[in-house]
Amino acid sequence: MTTTVPTTADDLSLWPASTTEDAHGARAVGGVDLAQVAAEFGTPVYVLDQGEVRERCRMYRHAFPDGDVLYAAKAFLSQAVVRWMDEEGLGLDVCSAGELELAVAAGFPPDRIVLHGNAKSPQDLAAALRLGVGRIVIDSPSEIARLAAAVRDGSQKIMIRVVPGVVAGGHAKIRTGTDDQKFGLSFTDGQVHHAIARVLGQPRLALTGLHCHIGSQITDVEPYIVAVRRMVGLMARVRDTHGVVLHELDMGGGHGIAYRPGDATLDVTALARALRAELTESCTAARLPVPRLLIEPGRAVTGPAGIALYRVLAVKRTGARTFVAVDGGMSDNPRPALYGVRYAPRLIGRHSTAGPSTATVVGRHCEAGDVLAADAALPGDIRPGDLLAVPVAGAYHLSMASGYNLVGRPPVVAVDKGRSRLLVRRETLADFQARDVGR
Repeated sequence: MTTTVPTTADDLSLWPASTTEDAHGARAVGGVDLAQVAAEFGTPVYVLDQGEVRERCRMYRHAFPDGDVLYAAKAFLSQAVVRWMDEEGLGLDVCSAGELELAVAAGFPPDRIVLHGNAKSPQDLAAALRLGVGRIVIDSPSEIARLAAAVRDGSQKIMIRVVPGVVAGGHAKIRTGTDDQKFGLSFTDGQVHHAIARVLGQPRLALTGLHCHIGSQITDVEPYIVAVRRMVGLMARVRDTHGVVLHELDMGGGHGIAYRPGDATLDVTALARALRAELTESCTAARLPVPRLLIEPGRAVTGPAGIALYRVLAVKRTGARTFVAVDGGMSDNPRPALYGVRYAPRLIGRHSTAGPSTATVVGRHCEAGDVLAADAALPGDIRPGDLLAVPVAGAYHLSMASGYNLVGRPPVVAVDKGRSRLLVRRETLADFQARDVGR
């Protein structure tokens, strides 16, 4: 009988809490051997620890007991994830008719769904109104008249996305709290004030509150505090100008997680405590009732619960560099190429006594930028056929995957209490051929 022991603290920090490893290098998550998952479902494959996802949902509900926690579906969405969010008491933040329709078809209550998007299509708005979403977030002036004209009966609850002028986020491409990007309505040029006046003049639109999202991969509480202060100031101006008190404030998500040992993370408990304190203080100073707080974590819920498994296809030593090529790449994880995300892959399935060496893990695609992990510490005897695991792969992997080179997107396998089950099947050549209808 093989006994398992927890991995080292430094390594375990990136992996689900259920992770164990034996003396032979066999690593298990959720009680399931990852090498067995690779053998049964093939590689590349995403593995999602159901227990870890649920525990992170509960952490957020505990940290924000008096607010609404909305899971940002763009991180990763499937019917099973929809069910988990519903059962754990979270709402959903969706960005398209596709995400919305999947959620409602899986049984999620539409009144607990918020629709976002900087350029919502007519189909997006039609689906939201038909299904009865709880809130629609206005992101541009042109949406106001379009949405008001589309509401047939009663009124639709909406929020307005505000750009609070706060710089935050791990990379320029994921900073959304300043005026130099596509999202929201600005304080500085008066757009947000004009939009609020227009919305209040539409009897079919019910303005419930304000929304902001200042960026992603934020690991410091301070930018959120600054944003709260500015948002409360705007709510006070709405009251003073229009005599309207807004009762909801959505502070978005962007909560940073670690992708490599030593990376900084956002302390969710500290964030919740600081947000409540600042909201109370700012509202007291402005003589406003404290609005209901909404937040929208995505990657912080599913990211650390996911593992990507790859099979090594080739090892090439060129000068001082070692390239380890795997059977996936930028088609299943474009994030390193998009904004320089760095991962910590490791060998699993066998125990190596070779010393560590530095390697660049690359994908199989015809792009020089198809790099999954630069400067990765791997055993010096890494060889074709080995199995590599990349932790923190549960968010923005499958949801951003593509059909580049017609490789096909990987499946998603859930693991929990010693059992594995397929959530999303592998995309096949037959799928590509079925869509190609022209001759």
